[in-house]
Order: sequence, then C-alpha cells, then structure tokens
Amino acid sequence: MRFARTCYGAALLVIVALSLAEAGSFNAPEHADKPYVVLVSIDGFGHDFRDRTETPALDELAATGISATSLVPVYPTLTFPNHYSIATGLYPADHGLVANHFPPADGGNWFRMYDREAVQDGSWYGGDPLWVVAEQNDMLTAAFFFVGTEADIQGIRPAYWYPYDGSVPGETRVDQVLDWLALPAPGRPHLVTLYFDDVDLAAHRTGPDSAESRAAIRRVDGHLRRLLDGIERLPIAERVHVIVVSDHGQQATDTQAPPYVFSEHIDLEGLTFHGGGSYLNIWLDTPDPARAAAIRDRVNASWSHGRAWLRAESPGHWRVADDDTRFADIVLMAEPGRTVVSRPERIAKIKAGNHGWDPSVPAMHGIFMARGRGLPGGIVIGERHVTDVYPFVLSILRLPDVRGELPVVRDPRLLVQRWREEAAGDTHPPPTRPGG
Repeated sequence: MRFARTCYGAALLVIVALSLAEAGSFNAPEHADKPYVVLVSIDGFGHDFRDRTETPALDELAATGISATSLVPVYPTLTFPNHYSIATGLYPADHGLVANHFPPADGGNWFRMYDREAVQDGSWYGGDPLWVVAEQNDMLTAAFFFVGTEADIQGIRPAYWYPYDGSVPGETRVDQVLDWLALPAPGRPHLVTLYFDDVDLAAHRTGPDSAESRAAIRRVDGHLRRLLDGIERLPIAERVHVIVVSDHGQQATDTQAPPYVFSEHIDLEGLTFHGGGSYLNIWLDTPDPARAAAIRDRVNASWSHGRAWLRAESPGHWRVADDDTRFADIVLMAEPGRTVVSRPERIAKIKAGNHGWDPSVPAMHGIFMARGRGLPGGIVIGERHVTDVYPFVLSILRLPDVRGELPVVRDPRLLVQRWREEAAGDTHPPPTRPGG
C-alpha cells in the first residue's frame, strides 16, 4: 500500500486494514517474531537540554536503556541533511540532501524544504533509508513525519505516511503511532517514525534558554510519556524498542553583537545567497575562481568573528567534494553565537536561537537514547554520530544492509558493547559506516 491518509485517529484502522488487504501488502511471514522500533526525533533538542528543566520520561529512558553523552551531527547542522543521515547512515554528499535549500548539480530548480513538490520528489533522495530497506524486504513501516518519508524514494514510501503538517498536535501523533502498533500482526508496521518540532521552533523564536523553550521541552517529554505508557498497555510491549534522537542542538545568538553584513564589504552583483544567521552560503552565478578567492580574502580580512571558505578548502570533517556544486562556492561561518547576513535588511530576520554552526561546536550536538528487550539499562555509551543510528536500527529489525557495506549485525547488543568499549578507551572513532 502506498497512500497518504489525510485524517487522523483510530476510527480509520478498519479502512487501513482493508486498504492493506486490497493492495496485498502485509508483513512477510519471516518477520512475525521480529521486534518493533519506534524512532522518535525531537528536532533541535540539544544534548544538555535535559538539564534545563524536568524531563521525567527522557530521564526514565536514560535510566532504563542506553544513552549517548551526545549525538554529533553532520555538516551542515540543519534539519534535512541530519534527519536523512540518521535514516540512511550516509553523509549529505552521498545521500543528496546537502542542505535545507540547495541547487541541483546539473542546473534547474532548487530543492527547498518548504516546496511540497520537491520534498515529495524521490529523485532528490539518494541512499536506502530505513523504511525503504524494510519495505523492500516485505516489512511494513509507518511514519508520522520524518524527512524523506513522504517522497517516492526508489518508488517506495512507508506503508502508512502523512505529508508534513506542523499543526497536528503531539498527542494526535502519539495516538496514531499507538494505533498502528495495535493493528493485527500482518498489517502492523515494524518500524515507525515520529517527529516533534516544538523545541526547535521555540528555541528559534525565543532562544534555547527561554521559558518558552523549557516549556516546549516539558511538552515533548509529556508526549514521550504518553507514548511509553501507551506502549506498556500493548500486548507486544516487550517487543517494542524506543529510540529517541535529535538532528542537532541549538545555540543562543548574541543579540548584543552586531552581525557581519556581507554587502558592506562585497558587491552583491552576480551572487546568489542562502542562509543568514549562523552561516551564509554563496554561489557565483558564473564560475569565476579568481572572484571567489577575492571574496574569501576580503571577508577574512574584514571579519573578526567568523571566516570564509571556498568549497575546495572547507574543513575535512564537512566532507564537501571540490566539484560538488550543490554545496556553495563560498561559505561564511560565524563563531558560535555570532551571526552573518547578506545585507542590512536581513538583520531583522536573525533568530534568537539557531543552529548551522560547525558540527564540532558542542551546542550543535543532539541526543541519542534507546530502550528495548535485550539492551542494557542505565548505560552511557559515550559520544556517537548520527550515522550510527542506521546500523543500530537494522540490527534490531534483523534486516540486511542492501549495499553490503555494513557487516550484518543481528544483535544490537554487539554494537552497544562495541560503543561501550570505544567510550571506555576514551577514543572518538569514525562512524560505523565505511568512510565515516
């Protein structure tokens, strides 16, 4: 079954079951005894946000499962690239979503996160996201929002999915997930994604240290409480793994410090911009290496709280290929908390809280925690990377890596043990995927 439901609630479960039957789409018999995974993303939830207010549900997960000290994002530290790296185990240059807004490699219309047509066009999305791997193996999946789940990637969407609608209450999202998990086994999804944007939106508006952001943290923790309690009432409760991640953290912007205004130093003619705040991406409308180098030099000579890079000289951990024109020709990156804009009228658009700074900045790091049968309780596994989530979920669901790039780890405890050993050795190894 490949369709988007436009109504919410348990009343449609019978319709869903009938639709599955008509489409001939059920879990293959070999998946009958496999676990279930609910992958929860809390957008913008920094690794230290639990210290800012009461989070009893998240605290319970940490106490009864595994948790990372932080989850390191990919560059750029934005929503679309990092969510899709979580889903595929790949870096943006490899999976294709190199930013929230970017041009295609061969010219034409840009990808823009608010463009519904682009977001649902599977040709933008590379790699093999978790739900595609599962569906290719005749294992049903469901999504109450997650980057990529409404696109026809390789002609595949989750069996159950919704187009993104930020107005849907968190309680409704949770209740639908519980309804999916209560379906009869043949039509019950083994992988479910669930997304909350409350914290990210509040931190952008009022800063991550504000009362509004603390209220958003508590609100999402309440949604998680509703989910955990609901799962406990299900007959399959002991087979459900709950994984909570975030795509990046949030940093307060220094509103007292003046931003770097690019137009005060450089002529804007022939340049295309995107960003403003933590970073500014610049493309030259006509390739001109000499002009690009001159712009870089002028910025670096006139800016004390940030610097400019040409694409070819960007830091190695950004993993930007020299010839990948989806990435900007020039990137201006501010120091943490400082800001940059293209022109004076953009100053008013600077947000109280932001992300997009270098992935090495601690405030950009997110969270990772998981609980489920067989996983140890109360274990801290050290610092992990967003690309580590992919093999972990595959191991729980006992699914193969379709590219053959990962060892088939059928027991997630082996991965956890490896992570614990790495943390005990005080090392920061590359991500699990080759080349990571």
